[in-house]
Amino acid sequence: MIPQANPKAGYLAQRADIDAAILRVLNDGWYIMGEEVAAFEREFAAFTRTRFAVGVASGTDALTLGLRALDIGPGDAVITVSHTAVATVAAIELAGATPVLVDIGADWTMDPGALEKLLGAWPVGVPKAKAIVPVHLYGQPAAMAKIAAIADAHGLIMIEDCSQAHGAGINNRLVGSWSRLAAYSLYPTKNLGALGDAGIISTDDPVLQEKLCALRQYGWRDRYISDMPGINSRLDPIQAGVLRVKLQVLERDTERRRAIAARYDAGLAGLSGLALPARSAGYAPVFHQYVVNAGPRRDALQAALKAREILTVVHYPVPIHLQPAYRGRIAIGPGGLPQSERAAHSVLSLPMFPQLSDDDIDSVIEAIRGFWKTT
Repeated sequence: MIPQANPKAGYLAQRADIDAAILRVLNDGWYIMGEEVAAFEREFAAFTRTRFAVGVASGTDALTLGLRALDIGPGDAVITVSHTAVATVAAIELAGATPVLVDIGADWTMDPGALEKLLGAWPVGVPKAKAIVPVHLYGQPAAMAKIAAIADAHGLIMIEDCSQAHGAGINNRLVGSWSRLAAYSLYPTKNLGALGDAGIISTDDPVLQEKLCALRQYGWRDRYISDMPGINSRLDPIQAGVLRVKLQVLERDTERRRAIAARYDAGLAGLSGLALPARSAGYAPVFHQYVVNAGPRRDALQAALKAREILTVVHYPVPIHLQPAYRGRIAIGPGGLPQSERAAHSVLSLPMFPQLSDDDIDSVIEAIRGFWKTT
């Protein structure tokens, strides 16, 4: 069987170092926060070329606390996309703000044109927009220059959801650097993944860093004294130890992901009706996923691959605005979200993880080409 993702393979590839890191934390005897977390924060900040990083319990908390640190909450609207993990919208609501959804472009990320239309025809009865959360989905950077220009023109705060794009960039500028802070998930299947839930926030602003450190721990600046309402969202030091090990090889693993993507590109080229991931000049995606657009043949292709013991995933099968918890109560842009709805019926994530062998990649390519010839 060829899995779509394989976090265990990532563990096994660094088993000795990861086991040693866990043992180091256990022997240290400091099991909440502490120097292991502080060291990972410093190392992640260096990786993202930012001054500070603040570890939290999950990517959802990273975005929620990031919004709160920027004083975004009740009475504020936050614009994001519907074609994303539900965590993006959940975090906005957890901060007390109102999500407003805009459509995506051919690269599966926020469409700047749709964003402009939304701001020019704001939904009636919806609070005033205060922030934009572009999502760098599948490891593909969103069109940040255009989105940032729109945000500046309308006086909107921008927070980047980098949960699938650790180290991605545009013209040598990393994602996460276009905004006052950026939120990252460190879920096990992410490009930089823990062995459980974890998240982190990057920023250059010392005031935000101090506020985030308080918010993640009951609003404490001094122990047991809450200066503001906070929550318990502390990064576990065992996870920090694991992440420090994995961070050391993240750039190497990213290059492997890019090599896998290039092999897919070459092997799947020329199949009429199968759209491969978009490429933009100057953009450096990190291929958290390799997502094809298989159009109306998507479900049949997925079934055919499964019959060959090749596993794939649909990210994401139902746009957020059509899910039971959100249908009918989430504001959307003018003209609806047709691209997001089409994507839900056509996208397919092929096997993608650094330990995937060339032979397995070739097997996936052969199976897809064989299916395409017979349908």
